[in-house]
Amino acid sequence: MKILRFDNDKIGILREGGNVLDVSDVVSHRDQKGPQRVIEEVITNFEDCRGEIERIAGREEGIPLGSVRLLAPIPRPSKCLGAFLNYVDMGRTRDMLPLEFFYMDPALLGPGGTIELVEIPEITEFQPEAELAFVMGKTAKNVSVDEAMDHVFGYVPFFDISVRGITRYTRFLTKGQASHGPCGPWITTKDELSDPHNVNVKSWVNGEIAQNYNTEYMAHKIPAQVAWLSRFIQLEPGDVIATGTYHEGRKPIKDGDLLEIEIEGIGKTEFHAKGYSPTREAPSSAPTGPRPSPGPADSNKITWV
Repeated sequence: MKILRFDNDKIGILREGGNVLDVSDVVSHRDQKGPQRVIEEVITNFEDCRGEIERIAGREEGIPLGSVRLLAPIPRPSKCLGAFLNYVDMGRTRDMLPLEFFYMDPALLGPGGTIELVEIPEITEFQPEAELAFVMGKTAKNVSVDEAMDHVFGYVPFFDISVRGITRYTRFLTKGQASHGPCGPWITTKDELSDPHNVNVKSWVNGEIAQNYNTEYMAHKIPAQVAWLSRFIQLEPGDVIATGTYHEGRKPIKDGDLLEIEIEGIGKTEFHAKGYSPTREAPSSAPTGPRPSPGPADSNKITWV
């Protein structure tokens, strides 16, 4: 099922054929709870809500997708995290890649939104990284790898807007700026994606293809990510974790650019860029040579790179 937010903080599902069905009434006192609490309630109580959603679907046709304004599927999760260097690419093998994360601004940007390019003297590039993100469905603390997927609710296309050129010992400006977590168009429940580690991810800048890769190159899979994170923090329903990117093909963005993302089996959406456009020359980010073969995973070995 594809669950979305639209118009005046309504909750909807996308029907086959492209119509949006308003199912907001599955959450009581929605106006008093606020947008984030409402979507968290849908996620937490989804199995209880499913029957009512199906009953609504049986009696209503919905309205065309093109007639609604899509919002960020999760407006402000308690945590938004990004996996750091989590793809086997650029000559790296799995045993070279640490399992590590960084925090991102939790006020997520929805479809059609504007990515703000803030002027900072050191910046040479604003670089979007197209990623598969997963959404937590249950509280997770000290969860094992075998139990991890039971705690995942679904998936959403996600851009990590990374800033290049800043060399300070921090990830705040390079990874954590407001509007630098565009996502959408909706949450696709995990039952619709048979294998999240074998889906195609694509991005475009101004209609020109940028990234085009498969998640098979993910070094540390989603169960390992959930297990590792839940050792150190408590994950909550609605938390969003971006799983990293395959770096080949990334293109910088500047003021006025149109940015698009599509993930196989999930959906496609677009965003706009506005603000500072660096004029300094930036080093090429695209690796050369053939794609490496994934090496053996070693969850106990950590190499800092």
